[in-house]
This record gives sequence, structure tokens and C-alpha cells, in this order.
Amino acid sequence: MSTFDEREKGFEKKFAMDQELKFKSEARRNKLIAAWAAEKMGITGDDAAAYAKDVQRADFEEAGDEDVFRKIRKDFDEKGVSVSDDELRETMLEKLAEAISQVEAG
Repeated sequence: MSTFDEREKGFEKKFAMDQELKFKSEARRNKLIAAWAAEKMGITGDDAAAYAKDVQRADFEEAGDEDVFRKIRKDFDEKGVSVSDDELRETMLEKLAEAISQVEAG
């Protein structure tokens, strides 16, 4: 095997690991943002756990974060929760950073 082939395999392996980290981090972020949103809406216990699953399912509607954002925005609007779009987006970023740290820590 040539050095080029070894480097190519190394890059492929790193790409696969990066994609796995991204997937796990986004899934964890969705759980964290759902817990935050549930608390804002006064949802607790089993209902909060069910809400987290709903948010995680919403993430599979399309690529990117907009599907999660729209789900939570719609739920906040229906419940009369006063959170701006900017605050929601900022919290999503904060929860993603927290999720990445958690996933990397194992």
C-alpha cells in the first residue's frame, strides 16, 4: 500500500469519525434544547420526555437545524411563551456546544 493510499484511508476514517461526532452531538443538542423548551413551557416528567422525543423526530424532517427551530418556535407560540427567535437560536448554539463537550467526554 502506498503512502497516498494510507493517507486516503486516514482521511476517510477521520471523515467518518467527524460525521459520527456531528450526528451524536446534534442528537444530544436536540435532547438538551427540548429539555430547556419543556421547562419554559412548564412541561415536566413523562410529558417532558415525550416532548424531547417529538423534537428529536422533528430533526429528521429535513437537513439542518431549521426543522427543530420551527418545531420549538411553533410550540412556544401555541403556549404563549415569550422567547425571541434570536434567543432560541442562541440557546440552540449553546446547547450544541454543551452537547459536543458531553459527547467528546464520553
